[in-house]
Amino acid sequence: MKLGLSAMALAALLISSPNLSRMALAQQQQPAVPDAPTPQPRPILQDANGPLTPGKGSGEIPSASGSSSSAQQAPSSLPPSSQGKDDVQTAPPEQPEAGEGVEKGTTLIHLHVNFVEVPVTVKDSKGKLVAGLTFRDFKVFENETREPLAFFTVDPFPLSIAFVLDQSLTADVMAKVNNSLGAIQGALTPYDELAVFSYSNGSQNRSGGFTGAQTARVPYVLALTKATGSEELVPINSGPLAGCSIRENGNCVDPNLQPGRSAGSGSGVMTIPKEIHTLNDAILAAAKELSTRPQGRRRIIYVISDGKEYGSKATYKDVLRYLETNKIAVYGTAVGDSARWGEGYISRFHLPFTMYDNLLAKYVLSTGGTLDSEGNTNGIEKSYAKIAEEARTQYTLGYYSKQPVIDGKFRKIDVRVDRPGLEVIAKTGYYPSAQDYR
Repeated sequence: MKLGLSAMALAALLISSPNLSRMALAQQQQPAVPDAPTPQPRPILQDANGPLTPGKGSGEIPSASGSSSSAQQAPSSLPPSSQGKDDVQTAPPEQPEAGEGVEKGTTLIHLHVNFVEVPVTVKDSKGKLVAGLTFRDFKVFENETREPLAFFTVDPFPLSIAFVLDQSLTADVMAKVNNSLGAIQGALTPYDELAVFSYSNGSQNRSGGFTGAQTARVPYVLALTKATGSEELVPINSGPLAGCSIRENGNCVDPNLQPGRSAGSGSGVMTIPKEIHTLNDAILAAAKELSTRPQGRRRIIYVISDGKEYGSKATYKDVLRYLETNKIAVYGTAVGDSARWGEGYISRFHLPFTMYDNLLAKYVLSTGGTLDSEGNTNGIEKSYAKIAEEARTQYTLGYYSKQPVIDGKFRKIDVRVDRPGLEVIAKTGYYPSAQDYR
């Protein structure tokens, strides 16, 4: 009787709770979950003869004769600079046909962001250009590591040249420079373009931008650039000729009347105003204009100056970095004191707390340009054609750098030629630029 009541109660419960019946039925139909596999020990290699090679299994150690042949086939992992003293590049770089070097070089620069272009000038012991060299005569090292050449051409490149004229020269030297300006246009070709800058106390863009080298506008711009120069006078600190128009007991009544307004009240001593030669600012202004020129052109700054520098807002270090980042070379013709024999060399050394007597030479040596020293009008005129020829007819080398594309670090470049008695002129290094991502 009790069992019957229990069965009836269970049936009533199932009828009243259909969800419970479904859950119980699903639990009865669900299969059992199998156990996870038991870890098995790794089998021991039974027939392993010799060393194991990934992907090839085991084998015997190659003999001495076999090792020599395999060593010839396997590429060397050593850097190019340590593969032998007389290592010669066997694989030729890309050498375009005559007249196609500019187009090929421009394409490489646009497509490969790690492509480095190095213009090189080679001279003999007499200072004449050396022609007829091949890619086998050159070796290029970046950060002391030799880089195989990927591009080589001797085709002339069109020039984008910015002339920078120093107007702070003395009157006699300035007259010689003014008379020589007419020869600038004759040194250039119709494919070239130029801009004209001048500086004394600050830089000025005389041409307003680049223009064709053979246009009628060039003589007009050069005529506007002519200046009288400065007078080379003996400075006077005291006396009736010191610059004070109103004096009392040998002293200036008002120190503000003195040139420079640099004397103290009642001191009676006038400090001579320092000369202003803003060479750094002028080169930077020309470099900014050049940085906008298209790829495939030689970017040149040509400075006609005595090289003195004082009073610029830009520092030499900052300007040089800008030049090395934008692939700009500085050429120049030294005139005035810097062109005199002996004195021109001594003026390259800087004394602390004094004006730079010839900072132009440092720009030229660092960027791969050349510097000519001339003391008369005829020599200055010839230097224009001479330097323009050197900038146009260069060996153009190219390689792919293994350094990170943009890391902000300076990369040293050393170009060598395997022939004795030759002078190799090239830039000493560069900074990677984001402009190569075009």
